[in-house]
Amino acid sequence: MNIRPPFGNPFFLVLRKKKVKPKFISFLPALVWLTITFILMVMPASDISQAPIFNIIYFDKWVHIGMFSILTLLWGYPFFRSNIASRNLFALITICAILYGILMELVQKFFTSDRSFDYFDILADAVGCLLALWFLIWRFKKLKLKMLKKNKPL
Repeated sequence: MNIRPPFGNPFFLVLRKKKVKPKFISFLPALVWLTITFILMVMPASDISQAPIFNIIYFDKWVHIGMFSILTLLWGYPFFRSNIASRNLFALITICAILYGILMELVQKFFTSDRSFDYFDILADAVGCLLALWFLIWRFKKLKLKMLKKNKPL
């Protein structure tokens, strides 16, 4: 004979938060940007416009910083309103973006004819990712404090 308490076992009345995961649609901008960066990084150098703005010192490195900071931000943004967001998750996203930058440099070296491997491009990619990580963590802390003040779950 199995006798159960009417409201369940009182020792397991621990409140559990429901896991709130981002929806796939929220990752669509990141996937589009990933595709754009891939196309730009394997595009032959001769197809890139020779506008005067490209003569600015280290313009290529600034482009890498911008592309990879946007990439990291777009992958991290969908997690802001979820309760699985954390510094570790944002750090993991950043590491993946840096590895993607290294992979793309290897693709340029081995699979394109007029693009080359450049350690400084990898450094610029990493700087962009780390800037985005700093922003994600700063913004997440602000949002977390705001939610705690309102006494709402994150």
